[in-house]
Amino acid sequence: MEEGVCAVRPGTDVGRHARMLAQVHDAVLSGDTPPAHLRRLVARSWTRARAQGVDPEHGEPAGPLGPDEIERRRVGSPLQRVLPELRSSLTSVAEDARHVMVVTDADGVLLWREGSNRVRHRADALGFTEGVDWSEASVGTNAIGIALAEDAPVQVFAAEHFVRSHHVWTCTACPVHDPRTGELLGVVDVSGPAETIHPTTVALVGTAVKLAEASLWRQHESRLETLRGVAAPLLSGLRGGAGLVVDDHGWVAAVTGMPSIERVAVPRADLPLAVHGVGVCVPEPVPGGWLLRLADTRTLSLGLDLAARPPRAIVGGSTRWVHPLSTRHAELLVLLAHAGATGLDAAALSVALYGDREHLVTVRAEMSRLRRSLGGLLLARPYRIAPEVEVEMPDPGEVALLRESSAPGIRGLATLRR
Repeated sequence: MEEGVCAVRPGTDVGRHARMLAQVHDAVLSGDTPPAHLRRLVARSWTRARAQGVDPEHGEPAGPLGPDEIERRRVGSPLQRVLPELRSSLTSVAEDARHVMVVTDADGVLLWREGSNRVRHRADALGFTEGVDWSEASVGTNAIGIALAEDAPVQVFAAEHFVRSHHVWTCTACPVHDPRTGELLGVVDVSGPAETIHPTTVALVGTAVKLAEASLWRQHESRLETLRGVAAPLLSGLRGGAGLVVDDHGWVAAVTGMPSIERVAVPRADLPLAVHGVGVCVPEPVPGGWLLRLADTRTLSLGLDLAARPPRAIVGGSTRWVHPLSTRHAELLVLLAHAGATGLDAAALSVALYGDREHLVTVRAEMSRLRRSLGGLLLARPYRIAPEVEVEMPDPGEVALLRESSAPGIRGLATLRR
């Protein structure tokens, strides 16, 4: 079967296709030769589900979370602000077509569910309800789980689901990203009885997500415009006449005395910020964002103490900052230091850390956390250490933490340096 987002083509005999997939499911799980091949993205998902110990005969999800935790996640989710757009695009269609629309967070936990009452009752029996985790690790192959793992839209039909009790369902999901940062916010999914599958559902859900992301961007622009009103008097009174005002995500609202910049790294009150093409700035919180003043020193240094437990990043500038690191974050910094100015993309880091390209979501999440910790010292697209930063790295062959690493890229560096 060809790779593709849609599970069926127009004109497909849905009943016959469902029976063939059931035969494939039985054959693969019993170790026999299947009559056909699964789509590659579904096969990858099955491999992940089996590796994570999901039982295809008893794959009920754990949970649900308690009402207080569900409400906490709802309040903290940016997707709450675009629910009206999603309801307008999908809820009435779901009700008419015997489907439910669900919205999850980035962990795969269902936060909102709306649509056909009859289908919602059927979904209850599967645990497809608010507060339940529908990631691959919890319930195996399904559209929500694949959309999270592959960071891509997907439709899953009948026995393409890993757990047998899900075979009577079809689901179509699309990830939603923060248009400011590219961060994965969650997934929008439309699910219903298997016989209701239609390839146009993929385009419908994808369009709804694009409209929601556009709404998030408009809200971002409105907040930036408000911040510009705060910025004007702050910048006019700066000593030295150079500075920026940015929002909490590093988007620049106003600048004076330096080149125009669209975005910087996320500021933190206790860490200097390397601004590409400008130098080192000191963040100061202001209503709605941050004022960045040029620091007395224009250079920063980054060193790694890998003998410490836990390992530490040491940032030097006008003063010295020490940041504890996880082992994985220390490995990432070593890889980026040795990549130099060319840097590494998420796929290259996945290969260096795990030996394959299947961990893109994990790599992006780890890099997001590391960049929040180290501010403007790290750049993206590709990931690299900012050119303004002087890097001081130990020899990988002399560090036990790196010699004992399971990451192929780290082992290779340690071997070369010995």
